[in-house]
Amino acid sequence: MTVDIAPADAGWTYSGLRVLTLGPGEEATVETGDAETLVLPLAGACRAAVTVPGEAAVTFDLHGRADVFSRVTDFAYVPRDATVVVSSRDGGRFALPSARCERRLPPRYGPAEGVPVELRGAGSASRQVNNFCTPEAFEADRLIACEVLTPGGNWSSYPPHKHDEPTATESVLEEIYYFEVADGPGGRPGMGYQRVYGTADRPVDVLEEVRTGDVVLIPHGWHGPSMAVPGYDLYYLNVMAGPGEERAWRICDDPAHAWVRGTWADERHDPRLPMTSAAGRER
Repeated sequence: MTVDIAPADAGWTYSGLRVLTLGPGEEATVETGDAETLVLPLAGACRAAVTVPGEAAVTFDLHGRADVFSRVTDFAYVPRDATVVVSSRDGGRFALPSARCERRLPPRYGPAEGVPVELRGAGSASRQVNNFCTPEAFEADRLIACEVLTPGGNWSSYPPHKHDEPTATESVLEEIYYFEVADGPGGRPGMGYQRVYGTADRPVDVLEEVRTGDVVLIPHGWHGPSMAVPGYDLYYLNVMAGPGEERAWRICDDPAHAWVRGTWADERHDPRLPMTSAAGRER
């Protein structure tokens, strides 16, 4: 595994992420334990064979994609207390976002064509969000997950926001950001940046360069912007879960920067968006 973050590793309770890198013909067996889990191709196609005690085994063939910038992908949902064998004929890279949960839901296939694609923001703050496992798009017990594609030079996760208090306008969610960055000419690796900062009562101070395979953990505090430097498109996978009885993504903007949303009414989305769809790359 190139990434293996269990809740205990992160110092919290719910959110987890594995990223498997498989060579041609290789497979990996994963026990989900007390966490519902997705199999999400990042690069390549795979088969997910799911076994749940007392139920018939089920197999999902995931068509996947060449890379995260080429297509919206299909995925599989694997319940808690299950075993999944992920195998790939040609090899690839596969994300397994997870959340500790109580209910055991049935295994399911999520077709790429069913993934809602949303454009957020405007101008240089516009980006594409693939809402493949958000509350409105796909049933899960606690897990919330989406992908964000940001064209080079744009600012994403902006205005900075947080979700660490149980209020009418905010939900408590532990969050993982997993990054991939498009290469430059000649395959030279790209880079981006991520900002996280806290409050006086709960301080945190992060401003880090991120490259493909990097992870940022956000237990609390304001997060954003995620910065796609000019010339390099930025991808990140958001994995969220928390203790609330309602599976909901409610956020609070940093009051110092919330005014920025009001400037978007007269701006258009970046013409490079959408970058992808279920049919493939848009440009």
